[in-house]
Amino acid sequence: MSQSRHVPVMLQRCLDLLAPALQEPGAVVVDCTLGLGGHSQALLDRFPGVRLVALDRDPEALRLSAGRLAGYGDRATLVHAVYDELPEVLDRLGLPRVQGVLFDLGVSSMQLDEAGRGFAYAQDAPLDMRMDQTAGMSAAEVLNTYPPGDLVRILRAYGEEKQARRIVSAIVREREREPFTTSARLVELIRDALPQAAKRTGGNPAKRTFQALRIEVNGELSVLERAIPAAVRALAVGGRIAVLSYQSLEDRLVKQVLSAGAAVTAPPGLPVVPERYAPRLKLLTRGAELPPEEEIAENRRAAPARLRGAERIREDVE
Repeated sequence: MSQSRHVPVMLQRCLDLLAPALQEPGAVVVDCTLGLGGHSQALLDRFPGVRLVALDRDPEALRLSAGRLAGYGDRATLVHAVYDELPEVLDRLGLPRVQGVLFDLGVSSMQLDEAGRGFAYAQDAPLDMRMDQTAGMSAAEVLNTYPPGDLVRILRAYGEEKQARRIVSAIVREREREPFTTSARLVELIRDALPQAAKRTGGNPAKRTFQALRIEVNGELSVLERAIPAAVRALAVGGRIAVLSYQSLEDRLVKQVLSAGAAVTAPPGLPVVPERYAPRLKLLTRGAELPPEEEIAENRRAAPARLRGAERIREDVE
């Protein structure tokens, strides 16, 4: 797997957002989504005094990144963990507070490009989609065993698929004939199930179903719902968080957590706002920032990216 194909998204902007928090020697930054290590390596290079803790649930990503980051010695600690396990990881390492946290929520180029993983709808592969292939149900098991109502719910909630019922009817009919094992058969079924008008918009018609299955298989939204608040709690005052998301469900969730942290929670009408109601966060981006057009031209995977950042401005007061 060539690492030259892996281009970190909005790299410069992520580094600039985190920079004010990472100038002090001994600052700790957590890359919650190590992948092939592009963002992590750039953080270690740009901030020579920083210590990096990097998490990934994919053992193959950890193996490849360990080679890439070996030259940084004990400045880089790589951990096999899902990012909602951040509090336990920091506890184990004796790090009660950190100065920076980065999330890049995209599926890594390695997972998309390795045919055997089953993430991509553009090539035939076993329907797996697990980011950690040592645990949990594969996408094929979800397709073959979930009740029709659950499949419809997943496609609507996680894929925002308007034709969910039509697609699921076809899946249920087909799986009784023969269980699903590969992605090409699913792609073909979706193409056949959709009305002509639905096929004319929004790229590959299988895209939304594949996204929905991937989110379900990896529990991505429920993990994210726990992980973003945990990351905010782990920040020292002055610490910063940057989050890159690639679809509206993720971005909405990130926005809710960061906006809530930046809001005054006092009952209306108080002449003075007690400290416990004051904002804990200051937003660093106006809404979600988008990648520049030049970057999208060079790296099409950057196109859907949305970046949000915030700074911790006070401790929690009970």
